[in-house]
Amino acid sequence: MERFFKLKENNTNVRQEVVAGITTFMTMAYILIVNPTILSAAGMDSGAVFTATALSSIVATLIMGIYAKLPFAQAPGMGLNAFFAYTVVLQMGYSFEFALTAVLLEGLIFILLTLFNVREAIVDSIPVNIKKAISIGIGLFIALLGLEAAGVVIGDGATILALGDVRNNTILLSLIGIVITGILVARKVKGALFLGMIITTIIGIPMGVIELPNSIVSIPPSISSTFMKFEWHNIFSFDMVIVLFTLLFMDMFDTIGTLVGVATKANMLDENGRVKNIKKALFADAIGTTVGACLGTSTVSTFVESASGVAEGGRTGLTAVSTAFMFFLALFFAPLFAVITPAVTASALVLVGLFMIEPIKEIDLHDFTEAIPAFLTIIMMPFAYSISDGIVFGVISYIILKLFSGKRKEISLTTVILGLVFLLKFLI
Repeated sequence: MERFFKLKENNTNVRQEVVAGITTFMTMAYILIVNPTILSAAGMDSGAVFTATALSSIVATLIMGIYAKLPFAQAPGMGLNAFFAYTVVLQMGYSFEFALTAVLLEGLIFILLTLFNVREAIVDSIPVNIKKAISIGIGLFIALLGLEAAGVVIGDGATILALGDVRNNTILLSLIGIVITGILVARKVKGALFLGMIITTIIGIPMGVIELPNSIVSIPPSISSTFMKFEWHNIFSFDMVIVLFTLLFMDMFDTIGTLVGVATKANMLDENGRVKNIKKALFADAIGTTVGACLGTSTVSTFVESASGVAEGGRTGLTAVSTAFMFFLALFFAPLFAVITPAVTASALVLVGLFMIEPIKEIDLHDFTEAIPAFLTIIMMPFAYSISDGIVFGVISYIILKLFSGKRKEISLTTVILGLVFLLKFLI
């Protein structure tokens, strides 16, 4: 493992990588419950989707760890699964087979785009300060996700967001977890995020928030009802073009944003500000999406919760391999992993949010052609509830400000092309 993953070179060790991988899994294990729930609204068997979710996560994350040698985990993405179920199937009236076909086509197109370095060129075209801003925006976004899932922050018709009832035991447990994890982090305890979640889980049992499972081991449900279920007669329809474009856009820039943001936090950018092994990482994402469609789940993407593993010191592919192994165990120990609720993971996600905003010190706030695009990137991720929309606002504002401030020479051709693609997204 030392020779293969170069642990010493990356200032890490087996224990640190394994703890990081388990931490990543714990913060994203909710997808094993949420994804089947969402896709069942599209008429899919929830048991089959559970198995497909775990298997696609294992395959994609293993490729990320062994081939790309990066500490990022993959699974069917949130937002993408909602678009699959609620827009394509329920709103547009197509079958889940139609939606799976769109996901398969998306994966195949991504493989081609990655093969010809198109996605890599897109990553390289993002200005350096916006790359740093992406890390900060993801930090705020992931903290919001954690607080919202735990009920600490709730949606409100008048104010958009509001504080939940802190007298509620679930919310109280989340706040207790944040305090405990914060103390562990402040005392520089190794594996603070992981230990914080374990302690929070134990405290939640007598509080009645965490329910102990009736059983521990279960047999994975069959995927026969979702495996290779494709529908080809509508692939040349206008609706398929719209669905495919939307999936491509959402997945591409969510994945790129996550890779850039988390890699920035982990100091995994080279001297030119490029993510190491980015092409291999994008291949892992593309293959994961293709395999996921065949198994019977929505688009697989790189999870922003990978930041929690990086915050625990994960620096190599061994972190991803450890996460993949946890997904494998989850196939057979699903009832046990069900105790990992949002109230437990909120503490880790909030602290990761803090760790992710560190690059703000490196952004030039005196050059407003750099500062304003960076600021828009940061705030639009949590406000628009989308990593990709944050990148859109950042890049477009960067081009406009440079163009009309006499700094047009600082805009690369690929950045201009990227901005035009973003405008196309708004026009369609």
